[in-house]
Amino acid sequence: MANKEASVAELTNLFESSTAVLLTEYRGLTVAQLKQLRNNIRQDASYAVVKNTLTKIAANNAGISTLDDDLNGPSAVAFVHGDFVATAKAVRDFAKANPNLVIKGGVFEGKSLDADEVNKYASLESREVLLAKAAGMMKATMGKAAATIDALREKLETAEAA
Repeated sequence: MANKEASVAELTNLFESSTAVLLTEYRGLTVAQLKQLRNNIRQDASYAVVKNTLTKIAANNAGISTLDDDLNGPSAVAFVHGDFVATAKAVRDFAKANPNLVIKGGVFEGKSLDADEVNKYASLESREVLLAKAAGMMKATMGKAAATIDALREKLETAEAA
């Protein structure tokens, strides 16, 4: 009993400290494949094979009740502590290469996600790419503004010279 209580407390802490959670089914994957998945997401998340009953209790303790229906069969959870999109991308890509991994759903910013929604997040571009695009758009806008102001200055100077 003490061991189970410690496991629930640890899982509760993981749920509370995570920015997002991805729930997967790993039936048919080898230990080597699971290790590869853990290594793929290590930078932004931790991946743990969990007992469904203890996970339900821990999730409910953390205020997450939306995973209860999906916690059946062999389950594993990715506890995201970094970039959710990068983790979702890595898990989706791994699932494409290893069809035995099934994304069941997750929770992001307190909102329950189904597998399709997780895949939509995974299809987003990375944070760095989005920031670069935003910076490029701002630079282009600033360049156009500078060119317009310069043209106005030249027009005024020509009008004064004439």
